[in-house]
Amino acid sequence: MSGGATDGDSGLARKAHGRRLENFEISRGADLPQDPVISFGPEDLRGIVTPHNDALVVTATLANYDVARIFIDNGSSVNVLFKSTLDQMKVEGFEFEPVSPPLYGFAEHAILPLGQMFFPLSLGHEPRRITKMTTFTLVDTPSAYNGILGLPALKDFRAVASTYHQKLKFPVGKGVGVLCEDQKARRCYERIVKEE
Repeated sequence: MSGGATDGDSGLARKAHGRRLENFEISRGADLPQDPVISFGPEDLRGIVTPHNDALVVTATLANYDVARIFIDNGSSVNVLFKSTLDQMKVEGFEFEPVSPPLYGFAEHAILPLGQMFFPLSLGHEPRRITKMTTFTLVDTPSAYNGILGLPALKDFRAVASTYHQKLKFPVGKGVGVLCEDQKARRCYERIVKEE
């Protein structure tokens, strides 16, 4: 998935972001966050049927709703929420802001988003649970998934995904939170193929 208002909703905003990157100096060790080490090992494969080619699909809490079938896409430039999911959530008090850049990667043509929405997104389970306000691009297109967590959310949560281990790990204080998948992604894939 590419496009959207990743670094701003205008050419000027995206150019300003590019200039910031050009002027960026490599951080010294003291400036870096002191996150715990995140790693994956053989114990992370317990309960996982291997070999597999399954995508990483998780359940997370979005605006106090447990939302299943969220696709983890570390190649997507935006976080996506599908209008059908938003309609089922029936949330109140959240408005969306219009955005103009189209999204590419859903189909052969560009898709114009309905706008951007900001929701509290919670990952993990107590006591290793973290919540952050997260920007989602709202689209009205069919999907087997309820949402997509792309690079913006993964960066904000400093999350590391392993499709092989079917886990998403992220720092929570001095510990590490974990979201596990039970390999339901294959059913989402089969649904997409069947609908096409």
